[in-house]
Amino acid sequence: MNLPKRAEILTVMDTLAGSHLKGKDKAVRLSLIALLTGGHILLEDIPGLGKTTLALALANVLGLSFGRIQCTSDLLPSDITGLSVFNREESAFKFIRGPIFNSIVLVDEVNRAMPKTQSAMLEAMEERRVTVEGVTYPLAEPFLVIATQNPLEQVGTYPLPESQLDRFTIRTGIGYPPEELEKSIISYGSIRDDIRHIEPLVSAGDILAARQAVKEQVYLSDKVTDYIYAIVTATRNHPLLLSGISTRGGINIAEAARANAYLEGREYVVPEDVREVSVAVGSHRLICRPEQESVNKEELLSAILGSIPVPLV
Repeated sequence: MNLPKRAEILTVMDTLAGSHLKGKDKAVRLSLIALLTGGHILLEDIPGLGKTTLALALANVLGLSFGRIQCTSDLLPSDITGLSVFNREESAFKFIRGPIFNSIVLVDEVNRAMPKTQSAMLEAMEERRVTVEGVTYPLAEPFLVIATQNPLEQVGTYPLPESQLDRFTIRTGIGYPPEELEKSIISYGSIRDDIRHIEPLVSAGDILAARQAVKEQVYLSDKVTDYIYAIVTATRNHPLLLSGISTRGGINIAEAARANAYLEGREYVVPEDVREVSVAVGSHRLICRPEQESVNKEELLSAILGSIPVPLV
């Protein structure tokens, strides 16, 4: 069995989850799955649970260029993509690149930005490029957007439109750590200074090689594809849902399942890989009927998964 760069990626995961981000194992793993699939991740939870800390630690350990966008109600699209400034000495306009041109971009509190500004990220997240004043600029590879989001009931938030949510391969929360771990975290204090001194463990080339291995060397059988399709179809036909998982969502489930199999050291996907990632990949794509807005989408998708027979492969 030969899965290129798997050992290096596992070292990244173990270093983050074991040393710097204890209690955040699930979020760390899902972040790496998003990276391995070429997707993006949305971290949603109340302030103060370590969403930004996770993003900073991931950027440092991967050794990639890092940009941060702090979303506020007065943030402009040009604050994300960049803008042209007139250079008097050269008598010409010069394009000043915005933070979106980094390999890892932390979009902090994304739902505090106005919808128009949120939409400025659509082309970048989907096409890996931005167009400013009619000129198209390619973005770095690898490219990963890590967005954090506060619960919608908090003051000053704007719901992300469905088109924006669909660009995120994965949405997950952080959650409170176990009691003893939280006590030790409180006792030790902030780890921001420690994170700044994390040495990079992989290169951009390592990440791209691992991503290629996930895509080309992890086999997805017809039976597992049928299983993913059964999940997607079940969400579309559920009585509580107005809209289920899109075709893009089905593709993302397959890609994330491949990445999960890669992390497990397998060259093929099993149904357990699909079950492992489906809620994080699919729940934010569900649109409930107006009278069912209070339904917990994660729990609903988990129930749907439980109702679908698991194939033998």
